[in-house]
Amino acid sequence: MFHPLRISEVEQLTDDSVAVTFQVPPELRETFRHTPGQHLALRRLVQGEEIRRTYSICAPAAAADGDPVLRVGIRLVDGGEFSTYALKELTVGDTVEVMPPMGRFLLAPRPGYFAAVVGGSGITPVLSMAATLLAREPEARFCLMRSDRTAASTMFLDEVADLKDRFPDRFQLVTVLSREEQQSGLPSGRLDKERLTALLPALLPVADVDGWFLCGPFGLVQGAERALRGLGVDRSRIHQEIFHVDDGTAPSPAPVAAPAHAALTATLDGRSGKWPVQEGESLLETVLRSRSDAPYACKGGVCGTCRAFLVSGEVRMDRNFALEPEETDAGYVLACQSHPATPEVELDFDR
Repeated sequence: MFHPLRISEVEQLTDDSVAVTFQVPPELRETFRHTPGQHLALRRLVQGEEIRRTYSICAPAAAADGDPVLRVGIRLVDGGEFSTYALKELTVGDTVEVMPPMGRFLLAPRPGYFAAVVGGSGITPVLSMAATLLAREPEARFCLMRSDRTAASTMFLDEVADLKDRFPDRFQLVTVLSREEQQSGLPSGRLDKERLTALLPALLPVADVDGWFLCGPFGLVQGAERALRGLGVDRSRIHQEIFHVDDGTAPSPAPVAAPAHAALTATLDGRSGKWPVQEGESLLETVLRSRSDAPYACKGGVCGTCRAFLVSGEVRMDRNFALEPEETDAGYVLACQSHPATPEVELDFDR
């Protein structure tokens, strides 16, 4: 369910990115209380067409008795209708429709040693994680390795520097610029599997890290995961969220051989319906033809908003950048990427 929220601040971070803060009315404080790592889905209408985009919350999570702070980082995407609107038109006092926080790329504050490898705007959810963790858990440590094109393109420089000043013994920062040499620190260049395999053991005790958080473009996250697995890190300790999957680095989905006639039964908010699946459409599109309240945000297999439980039948997913292996093993699918592989399929969005 979307709620109209007023914008209380728009801060220019770089030439191509802004941080937008929303004002949360008292009656919605519990609705919009977030766990570090979650994101918001924003919605607007353009010439009668609904556009939804998801942006991660960068603000620390509020204490149980505190007021939630909803601040998201938005970077301009070439041809991106919402990001262009956010950078060029959004201003204080405007109202945007916002869905409550969601997502499973999470780090609830707890004692331990945690590390993140991020690229570009992938810093956004990890900033919330690190800031909340270090402020609440005096026994926790956090290592952040971030990759950006240049210093001028780096989002949240001041916020990360503040963490370094406040927690010098518990927060480690490693910065790599891919297109610009630094006066000190690591040489420039991309963070790929080979480079990370060499760098990570030299920077921190890899085996002692309780949780790894990878966020950014597909190529960076994939390379970081492969490096960590090669270094002996168990898959259960690696958590990832993909940004920017349509850059040519992600594998193309395999063709789907769908049944000639298929039907979908779906349960949503306690109500069930059954509809024929039209040729070529995803199961989410099938539901949306009759239920406009079906949950979705990105339709690209990234945000996980359309996660549903496969009650019966079989489906084939084009892509999956949102669900962990244990979720798919338990029977969950992304409706926006799923196509019927049997004549009858049943999904439950309420589980």
